[in-house]
Amino acid sequence: MPRLFGTDGVRGLANRELSAGLALELAQAAALVLTQGRHADSIRAEGRKPVAVVARDPRISGEFLTSAVVAGLASSGIDVLDAGVLPTPATAYLIASEHADFGVMISASHNPAPDNGIKFFSFGGTKLPDEVEDRIEARLGEEKLTPIGDGVGRIRRFSDAEDRYVLHLVSTLPNRLDGLHVVIDCAHGAASGVSPEAFALAGAKVTVIGADPDGLNINDGVGSTHLEVLQAAVVEHRADLGIAHDGDADRCLAVDHRGQVVDGDRIMAILAIAMQQRGQLADDTLVTTVMSNIGLRQAMAEHGISVVETKVGDRYVLEELSAHGYTLGGEQSGHVIMTDHATTGDGVLTGLHLAAEVARTGHSLASLADVMTVYPQVLLNVRGVDRDALAGNEAIDEATRAVEAELGGSGRVLLRPSGTEPMVRVMVEAAEQEDAQRHAEALAEVVRAELAV
Repeated sequence: MPRLFGTDGVRGLANRELSAGLALELAQAAALVLTQGRHADSIRAEGRKPVAVVARDPRISGEFLTSAVVAGLASSGIDVLDAGVLPTPATAYLIASEHADFGVMISASHNPAPDNGIKFFSFGGTKLPDEVEDRIEARLGEEKLTPIGDGVGRIRRFSDAEDRYVLHLVSTLPNRLDGLHVVIDCAHGAASGVSPEAFALAGAKVTVIGADPDGLNINDGVGSTHLEVLQAAVVEHRADLGIAHDGDADRCLAVDHRGQVVDGDRIMAILAIAMQQRGQLADDTLVTTVMSNIGLRQAMAEHGISVVETKVGDRYVLEELSAHGYTLGGEQSGHVIMTDHATTGDGVLTGLHLAAEVARTGHSLASLADVMTVYPQVLLNVRGVDRDALAGNEAIDEATRAVEAELGGSGRVLLRPSGTEPMVRVMVEAAEQEDAQRHAEALAEVVRAELAV
């Protein structure tokens, strides 16, 4: 039976794979698991009930799923702070700032409106490790907590949750954004209120698009997965830069004044150098995934910044940050984690700090982004193969070594199995697009021939 929890919580088509009944049971199981151990002992010693923060993005199914989650928690003796519609990183922040015992976010991030998801955070606003998610899954269908009388949880509206988060965001900035004109694309998602407010409060002139959520239009033709809308708006309004979020605002991509995209790698390069100059980049180290462009590694080396790589997924970046006390990491997709200010990727926070560097230096975003040369990158998915046989295949290893030798220091090769499908991903970077394409296609043919099933 496949694992219920994926790389970012439980996701599925709302009212099919992710039903109200499953949401209720997940909440009840989480109440059992997340109120155990040493932290639970302190709750009992304080003579209080556990407290959970619950929030959602604006998709329509979030309304009934939130009701089910809240019912599951309160019926298990958990006091609930219902924060309404908020970004995922806002939920994480409020769990920590309120000293809540755990929290729940109902969102499917950049997925279309019919999908939804349930993500749990532990005390301190951090994501759950795999083993804790497995324990929650194992408790589904088992006997639940059933307090009665004053033992059941209370439900309160967290009425100033949005204001607290906005004030926190602005308080983290090293300088104001006065004089900047920023276009913000909120993807008709959870950032529709907080992101424009935070940028305006920090001093920027703000033009807003994609900020009219109706429950069905989240990520629909706007946001970080549809940057062409923001590109056109930045040029049309002659803005200094544009910021794009996804549905739950845990990621940020940017657009310079010419309408050119600035991806997560370039954003991290800009922030890493700025933080290093302020003495805030711990151990002069940036944490990225194996998918980050070779140009990022080269740019960081030129500035004396080390790069540590992890597997693909922001949870692995966060694990590396936490294990070694690093302060900046993220993904090419725009998940950027600044551990001095957040416990997870925060698209609004990232956008604010990127804009702050533009304001501080007086340089355009295009100029700042030129610190890094983006090498052409070709990614091919080879489907219908035995992904588990990739490791140790001599023919594939030999072909890979031959390509690496030809590329020398001006490119790289990455072959990795999919975690969910019978597929191997072949990625090649090279100084020239034609070379990257040629080598990727050749390696894909070798993988197909060697691992065909």
